[in-house]
Amino acid sequence: MKRQQTTKPRITMVGGALDRGGDKLNAHAAIHHGDIFAIATERVVTVPPTTSIMSTVKTMLNHGFRRIPIADAGTQQLRGSIVCRDIVDFLCGGPRHSLVTNRFDGNILAAVNEEVREIMETDVAYRYTDSSIEDVLKLMKEKNVGYLPILDKDESVSGIVTEQDFMHLVAGIEVGASIAEYMSTNVTTVEPDATIGTTGKLMIDNGFRRIPVVKNDILLGIVTAFDILRFLGSGEALTKGATGIDDALSVPVKTLVGREVVWTTSDRDVGDAAEMMAENGVGSLPIIDDGVLTGMLTERDFVRVLTTSRQ
Repeated sequence: MKRQQTTKPRITMVGGALDRGGDKLNAHAAIHHGDIFAIATERVVTVPPTTSIMSTVKTMLNHGFRRIPIADAGTQQLRGSIVCRDIVDFLCGGPRHSLVTNRFDGNILAAVNEEVREIMETDVAYRYTDSSIEDVLKLMKEKNVGYLPILDKDESVSGIVTEQDFMHLVAGIEVGASIAEYMSTNVTTVEPDATIGTTGKLMIDNGFRRIPVVKNDILLGIVTAFDILRFLGSGEALTKGATGIDDALSVPVKTLVGREVVWTTSDRDVGDAAEMMAENGVGSLPIIDDGVLTGMLTERDFVRVLTTSRQ
């Protein structure tokens, strides 16, 4: 495959810069009890469970978030979580979509005004403020999640750690392992005329957060769960779905692809890949060898990179 030549809620702030040191991978990920705030973000944006789905989406868009903890407004005690894929699930035919079809008979304009607790995930993995980086790495790998809220002794949200934080730990470090050792090789793609509904359902059914868009063996771009979140939050889904959710979901996915593709080859060091992703603000890299799309490397793979380095 060739590359085309050319990409009103109540918000509570709980009060990080990434503290990176050393020039080797293990120096960047030195393990000490309670050291999680060396990389965690301490000022966390949360929304209460009573916030509407649309207001939650807009908060995520305004901050560029792919996930947000749901917490009580007063105590900041954790009640749930929303990630981009939950919104794709809600919009594109996953279990949460029953809120649209069953309760509101396909009326997306009414459904998005429901409280976010109707679709939030309540079984949320978390760690405490005295946790180590190693504790968090192990749990994120075990649960296969992209972030963990960090709670204090009162069960209140005190911080957040994401897979992006671990990607930054690796960025620019010569790890001594190639991208080929960590990338996914079974890559599912869609054509540009595939609908948003079909693409979103493919994400939900397969646990994807991003899918390459391909035509005639040319990689046109990557569509992500955040792109579909933006489609809803921008109001376009509501406009096109004014007469029913099916009209909104029939929009071609190519309308969501807008930025030039950043890619690399499988023989590069994973530290180089992390640096490319950090510099370009992307959560994944298509891997193209000899003009063929051979794999995908994502931020979550860096959790595996670091857990492997500790073994």
